[in-house]
Amino acid sequence: MFDVLLAQDVPWNSVTVWQVDERVAPDGHPERNALQLVDFPCRVELMPVTDHDLAAAAERYAAGLPDRFDVTHLGLGDDGHTASWPPGHPVVDSDHGCEVIGEFNGYRRMTLTPLVVNAARSRLMLTFGESKAPMVQRWLLRDTTIPVARLRRTSTWIMIDAAAAADLPESQPDPAPDSQPGLQPGSEPGDGPSR
Repeated sequence: MFDVLLAQDVPWNSVTVWQVDERVAPDGHPERNALQLVDFPCRVELMPVTDHDLAAAAERYAAGLPDRFDVTHLGLGDDGHTASWPPGHPVVDSDHGCEVIGEFNGYRRMTLTPLVVNAARSRLMLTFGESKAPMVQRWLLRDTTIPVARLRRTSTWIMIDAAAAADLPESQPDPAPDSQPGLQPGSEPGDGPSR
């Protein structure tokens, strides 16, 4: 995706990229998300995951965030997480913009919280592959027990391949306006106050 984006006519001098989440690992570590951003011809604000005081660093990062992002780019894990919101973790209810969480899939993490991600003008979810199909199905069929369910549905765009869509029914009726909120305008889980 990044290669395609870099080939587009984008006014890069007007763009700032912020990280949604990052592994706490040394600079240059192959598991760092930051490595995907080194070729971006714009201002990049990396999460300060090498700081000796991670909690204070997360607070500083949150304080420097824009009032509202134009778009946040997200993925979906095999366990239903997005950003670094592990299943069952209280980070999904945080009233802070950025948090440090304990070990998740082998690394401590710094992550933006639903408060910030859901305040963005839009969200773009990219997820591919057969291993994602069960979570794509659960999310789109409104399973509220998985972390990605905390993602605001309004103005969220999903790009999946056939393998990730394999478990979806061919069609489903539109939910009644008074049913669990989702693609309908109005209040929904994760809407929270804007920043």
